Amino acid sequence: MCMGIPMQIREINGFGARCEAKGVERNVSLLMLDLAELAVGDFVVVHLGHAIERISAERAADAWSVYDEILAAEAHPPGAPG
Repeated sequence: MCMGIPMQIREINGFGARCEAKGVERNVSLLMLDLAELAVGDFVVVHLGHAIERISAERAADAWSVYDEILAAEAHPPGAPG
């Protein structure tokens, strides 16, 4: 399964951006989006190094809440010792 990761734009350089999520920064292509509608501080969904959708801060937080639950469940599966 492939999932897009919500990231916040920290810097825009032409058709690329430096984005951050949970302390991890990545260079991201903005070629699939309208640059005129993007600004530093906006949230985007990143998939395979490309921003594919602009989203609200609330939607980004909701997605990370779900991802955090998935990661926690993987770290402590039901019935596992500890």
